[in-house]
Amino acid sequence: MIDAQPSLEFIPPAFNPLVWHGSRSLLPLWLRYSQGITEVRVDNAAELIELYHQFHQKKTRFLLAFRHPSTVDPPCISQLLWNLLPQIAKQAGKPLPFPVHTHFIYDRGIPLWAGQQIGWLISQLGGTPIRRGTLDRQGLRTIRDLFVRGKFPLAAAPEGATNGHNEIISSLEPGIAQFGFWCREDLQKAQIDAEVAIAPLGIRYHFFAAPWQSLEQVLSQLEVDSGLGNQPRASMGLVNGVALTAKQEQIFYERLYQLAEHLLSLMENFYSKYYQQTITSENTDLPSRLQALLNAALSVAEQAFGVKPNGNLSDRCRRVEQAGWDRIYRQDISELETLAPAAKGLANLVASEAQLRLWHMRLVENFVSVTGRYVAEKSTVERFADTILLIWKMLARLKGQSNVKPPFLGKKWAQFTVQSPLLISNYWDNYKSNRRQAIANLTQDLQTSLEDAISLKI
Repeated sequence: MIDAQPSLEFIPPAFNPLVWHGSRSLLPLWLRYSQGITEVRVDNAAELIELYHQFHQKKTRFLLAFRHPSTVDPPCISQLLWNLLPQIAKQAGKPLPFPVHTHFIYDRGIPLWAGQQIGWLISQLGGTPIRRGTLDRQGLRTIRDLFVRGKFPLAAAPEGATNGHNEIISSLEPGIAQFGFWCREDLQKAQIDAEVAIAPLGIRYHFFAAPWQSLEQVLSQLEVDSGLGNQPRASMGLVNGVALTAKQEQIFYERLYQLAEHLLSLMENFYSKYYQQTITSENTDLPSRLQALLNAALSVAEQAFGVKPNGNLSDRCRRVEQAGWDRIYRQDISELETLAPAAKGLANLVASEAQLRLWHMRLVENFVSVTGRYVAEKSTVERFADTILLIWKMLARLKGQSNVKPPFLGKKWAQFTVQSPLLISNYWDNYKSNRRQAIANLTQDLQTSLEDAISLKI
């Protein structure tokens, strides 16, 4: 049970140099010892260094549009900008003005699950929030102002949320392209002569040593937790850092597939029996069944909130989230403490029911980008790890756990690839004649650029 809460207030960005300096010093240690990321590398750094020089010369305003496979992406990007990029620029004889930083757009829901301290830190580092399931006028106004007048460039994830996949990019939201066109409009109104650019930034994570033994241990525990077995299977004898034989790879994949089918059947029965959902698909293969299940789970929440199922799964999740927030964080009640006990009890009941219904949306949210073919198409250790960790996260939610740190598999390094910037001036004429088409074109070009960034051989 949870109580109804006051409305979610806007958290204004309030960059604090002292907080930035402290964070910059502690970040490498935090990444190494808390996240197991011991190194950050970058390709094509010269592109980003040049953009920063043009920014400080007031020739260009730019937005860094980054891939978002993991919640650790922003800290890794901070390590890139705060520590690595200045070093590379200095070695190239093109030192960057201090500090090298960005304002950044974040989901207003992050402080709700990460805690108020994280919300404070994000604000002190110059982050600005957005509520994605509704028309957030104040959030949009602040973003527009920062893009045009901010002390630093802007950064945002065009995918809108993490997708848990190193090598799949979710469909991009059109907001990033719209911000670029708005920025050019606002610059013209202010009579400021500057280019506007969207800078694509790819990111992938790689293990220093393939953690096959660690993955098998996690998989064995998942099999037990899911009810697929009463005790862990006998070890296959896998060793971290040693490639699998063809036979081992086949057995490992079959175990993963069997676990996925078992969980799928379990959840299909759950939603059919207790929520009267008819789960059907034209095909009986795992990808089709998964999509049908996700639709059913999301429908449970949509029906509870009276939300129409329009758009893709990501769009639907955002609208459900906002509907839940409207029932928990009450904008329609000015003073919760002054409510009569009966009215307050009803408000608390509404909030508790909303929280329960949001559980179904969170479940779907974890699997929005899951295709069911990710490992079969390319059986790399990273793809196995991505999939096993997604299932681990799902089972943690089924066990009533939230915000639990995932199992440590092994030390990793983050690989960034800077792509050539997309200049708004190249799309401007099209935008003036057909705004919707220009936004779609720029969004598609950004999608292609990010896909190229993560497909480059390491």
